[in-house]
Amino acid sequence: MSDHGPARVTGLDVIDIRFPTSRQSDGSDAMNPDPDYSAAYVVLRTDARDGAGGPLEGHAFTFTIGRGNDVQAAAIGALRDHVVGLPVDAVCADPGTVSRALNGDSQLRWLGPDKGVMHMAVGAVVNAVWDMAARRAGKPVWKLLADAEPEWLADQVDYRYIEDALSRDDALMLLREGKEGAFAREALLLERGYPGYTTSPGWLGYSDEKLVRLAEQAVADGFTQIKLKVGADLADDVRRLRAARAAVGADIRIAIDANQRWNVAEAVEWTKALAESDPYWIEEPTSPDDILGHATVRRGVAPVKVATGEHVPNRIVFKQLLQAEAIDVLQIDAARVGGVNENLAVLLLAAKYGVPVCPHAGGVGLCELVRHLSMFDFVALSKTTEDRVIEYVDHLHEHFEDPVVMANGHYTAPTAPGFSSRMHAASIAAYRYPDGDFWAADRAAAEQQKGSHA
Repeated sequence: MSDHGPARVTGLDVIDIRFPTSRQSDGSDAMNPDPDYSAAYVVLRTDARDGAGGPLEGHAFTFTIGRGNDVQAAAIGALRDHVVGLPVDAVCADPGTVSRALNGDSQLRWLGPDKGVMHMAVGAVVNAVWDMAARRAGKPVWKLLADAEPEWLADQVDYRYIEDALSRDDALMLLREGKEGAFAREALLLERGYPGYTTSPGWLGYSDEKLVRLAEQAVADGFTQIKLKVGADLADDVRRLRAARAAVGADIRIAIDANQRWNVAEAVEWTKALAESDPYWIEEPTSPDDILGHATVRRGVAPVKVATGEHVPNRIVFKQLLQAEAIDVLQIDAARVGGVNENLAVLLLAAKYGVPVCPHAGGVGLCELVRHLSMFDFVALSKTTEDRVIEYVDHLHEHFEDPVVMANGHYTAPTAPGFSSRMHAASIAAYRYPDGDFWAADRAAAEQQKGSHA
């Protein structure tokens, strides 16, 4: 509590952070050949203190791949007046109130509703609230969720537009059942971690030699699944997939990812042409909005599974993908939808329909965030890790205070309070765009080189 009454949110800062990953083709795929992994980073400031006696803050971000940060940062800033002045006690006690208020602004909602840049901005602010609430509780977000009463968790979900598939009563039943045996599963999680798979070998810009080397390294590191990007050239995909299969052997799963490259018929034809190498799933075969198209692809490529979700904008589209039996694997993203509250709705939908959740990760900090959601799901909802893995990419973790740690192909469970979303101050200072130390030096070097050629 401050000297002037109850502690309140005193500020919302937005920082544009960009990394030059396109220069090494890191993250390259058939639709995004030059991604610069970026984060529109948000800090909620308060006049309260955290458990260690420092200022209580909430940190989070939305992931983009470069120039989109200009738009994304502006959208987050548009939410400032909705949160500054809110009482910290109320916000931490019920993050759902913030989620409902931000999604309910009628003039900003017009830009969606519930999708696109504005919805991702809401997600960044809501995730910052959860980081703040977890820090105040002295728990990592996964444990804050797993320890919560089912009734409280059920009330965090917005059932509007999904009640025909998931009612509050359905959610309450699933969450109560999820509590059974949770203590033993938490102990197992802390001992063993949560299974991951790696996309590090599979970027389209990598040479065959680098693909094979990284695939073999993935197996040596304990991963039982890798993923390759496909969709630019069929002959190249056939060759690369054969090389990967030869490198990892018959017992390692290989997923393939088209990043929305194809029309529906093309997706079926192309996936069948790659079937000789036994791909486990085809990811994002077509537009993430094409529910019936995914259903057609699923029927056409079986037994190869169909996976999607990293660009699915909201719980309503996820609901329809499940209702239409259009996917075998559901892929949540920690920063695409409206934050923890909406991802909780999607996890509940997946549990109701019995579809495994294998989150999208990588980028800037997505691995750090989404592990909390999957770990909660295992401990207190689905109760299983069978056919469930979290994507892992070995990029940029060193910039976070609580980075991902992998052990034998598994994500270790974070124990520090919060959402693992806080970046080092030095990283922010270096990669803040356009005036951070790295970008200033980069611009000076480019000007110098330009002058030398004049």
